[in-house]
Amino acid sequence: MQQNEQIIRTEYSEVMQKSYIDYAMSVIIARALPDVRDGLKPVQRRTLYDMHELGIRHDRPYRKCARIVGDTMGKYHPHGDSSIYEALVVMAQEFKKGLPLVDGHGNFGSIEGDGAAAMRYTEARLEKITQEAYLADLDKDVVDFVPNFDETEKEPSVLPVKVPNLLINGAEGIAVGMATSIPPHNFSEVIEGVKAYMKNPDITAEELMNHIQGPDFPTGGIVVNKDDLLNIYETGSGKIRIRGKVEIEQAKGGRQRLVITEIPYTMIGANIGKFLMDVGNLVESKKTGDIVDISNQSSKEGIRIVLDLKKGADVENLCNMLYKKTRLEDTFGVNMLAVADGRPETMGIVPVIRHHVNFQYELATRKYKTLLAKELDKKEIQEGLIRACDVIDLIIEILRGAKNIKDARDCLTNGNTEKIKFRYQGSEADAKQLRFTERQASAILEMRLYKLIGLEIEALMKEHETTLSNIAKYEEILGNRGAMAKVIVRELTKFQKEYGTARKTRIENAAEAVYEEKKIEEMPVVLLMDRFGYAKTIDVSAYERNREAADSENKYVISCMNTDKLCIFTDKGLLHTVKILELPYGKFRDKGTPLDNVSKYNSNEENIIYINCMDELRGKKLLFVNSQGMIKTVEGDEFDVSKRTTAATKLSDAETVLAVDLLAETEEETIVMQTEKNMFLRFPAADVPQKKKSAIGVRGMKIDSRDNLKAAFLLGKEEKVIEEKDKQILLHRLRITCRDGKGVRK
Repeated sequence: MQQNEQIIRTEYSEVMQKSYIDYAMSVIIARALPDVRDGLKPVQRRTLYDMHELGIRHDRPYRKCARIVGDTMGKYHPHGDSSIYEALVVMAQEFKKGLPLVDGHGNFGSIEGDGAAAMRYTEARLEKITQEAYLADLDKDVVDFVPNFDETEKEPSVLPVKVPNLLINGAEGIAVGMATSIPPHNFSEVIEGVKAYMKNPDITAEELMNHIQGPDFPTGGIVVNKDDLLNIYETGSGKIRIRGKVEIEQAKGGRQRLVITEIPYTMIGANIGKFLMDVGNLVESKKTGDIVDISNQSSKEGIRIVLDLKKGADVENLCNMLYKKTRLEDTFGVNMLAVADGRPETMGIVPVIRHHVNFQYELATRKYKTLLAKELDKKEIQEGLIRACDVIDLIIEILRGAKNIKDARDCLTNGNTEKIKFRYQGSEADAKQLRFTERQASAILEMRLYKLIGLEIEALMKEHETTLSNIAKYEEILGNRGAMAKVIVRELTKFQKEYGTARKTRIENAAEAVYEEKKIEEMPVVLLMDRFGYAKTIDVSAYERNREAADSENKYVISCMNTDKLCIFTDKGLLHTVKILELPYGKFRDKGTPLDNVSKYNSNEENIIYINCMDELRGKKLLFVNSQGMIKTVEGDEFDVSKRTTAATKLSDAETVLAVDLLAETEEETIVMQTEKNMFLRFPAADVPQKKKSAIGVRGMKIDSRDNLKAAFLLGKEEKVIEEKDKQILLHRLRITCRDGKGVRK
């Protein structure tokens, strides 16, 4: 071992803990959470800055998104192109952002969940507001620039955003151990809230809500828990209940139709399709008979989902049912978490605005300090040029008498005349009095002769007056916080007038949706399922009329009540349950619906071993036999579960369920187990112990290592005959022995 090497002994858990915390903070700060100052995540900030650097302005042609994504990834955000393009797409979607920051050209997705086209097809450019309120003044040293990931470029640590973007556009992000979810708000209201805070920094959340009513979602809708908003805005977390907007229209024949014109913000995307499916399920399951037809007539003009109702429908009760049973009323979880002063923090609305206003003062201070420095530089040069115009003949004489520019500059700045030849007496004495600054001397030496024209000199004087005016103005702004506040408010008011929009979301207190669910009339039905897995229920009388055809055409025929539940046991050891009411009820010749559509059963991966109604299983025992010869009985009541899918028995990876059957629990009931090499073992069913469904069971038959269990049969009083190699085997004739034997060959 080298002498300069040193082994540090430390606790492994401490290293893991530190490493994980470092990783978590990296994800939190550099990836997932927005900064409270500009309301942007790093990927959004970098994409907008890159578009600014590429010159893709609102008044210039669109550029391919692939160009923007590639440039952003190569320079600033090396975390993959998909995250950059996704951020770019979202910033261009009007139905997701209260204030879109990117002007997209091409297919940027739809409110119904259609994805954007590939980035090689779409184009984009910055919106006007983005240039004016998000990227302006970057050249005035208003924010710090930091090295990029490979230190070949510089990027802004935060954008100089002049409006409270975190509230206007909201934010969503999942970090490590925390997540942010901030709803969008109305642009004009948020600006009014900022103005109110600047007038009164001690303003409360309640007073602020006189200006900011609540969230304003791009999709509209109705917030129905107004009284909860104050607590949400004070603490920064809570739940907002949103409903879609439903209108009632009159149709032909005295019928009515419900038209949904606005949807909850949470329904954006695939949830619109899910809503339509949920409404269809309500009709199919007979939860409502008031809906005759449903159609999605949404277009570019807006959302329009139409529910045609039957005559005399109870509209109010139906609306309440839709609020309760579908996503027409949904919850938006608020967690106003953002990065403030380098650390994640959950904030109420007042702290968010406080951080924004403090940031505006910081931006304004840095901006006007930069502008003041530039004006002071201009003042210095202008004063030098004005003085030079008064002694222009002397300056020309100095220039003509100097051997080089260094001597001329030395004379202008220090009055050194040793190396200058003067043509007139007295000029040298005047030259010794010159004391121009270095900048003034450079400006004089670079001045062109046309500047000596009278009009040019007048223009110089006017420019000097403007410079002095600007200096006084900037010094007033920097020296007086009230003057700076007026400048900030004036700029906010300009943005408000130009980009403010009317509120889309209504805020109110609404009563909890209550509807009376129609009681289902309990009646006996017959369940039919064919060999293709299509199931349906029919009336008992319809089955009696078509008994012969029903028994021959269907694999399963089960009599049950319409309020019962169907239990499906598969070879994978799973139990799938389906409410009988979820199956279509109709005529004998109706096709039915596949079990795959109404349960989690997958006909491509599982085979049905046994099927029966829950009422038939209660108080009885089920026999289970697996492919390794393990056997047990289980109480039927154990399968009365609320889950749609659960484990019916315990299996190893290589095992499958070979047989499931309902025990009659009579003395003459026996079990026959058959192997592939035609070894048969018959023993009493009473010999099989009762176990829990989570147990493996006991061995039913000793099977040779070169043999496998092929089948298992439960025998009652009736005779059972099977055919093997062109010969019939009467299972009832087999000798009854004990469980766990080798059996006999047939």
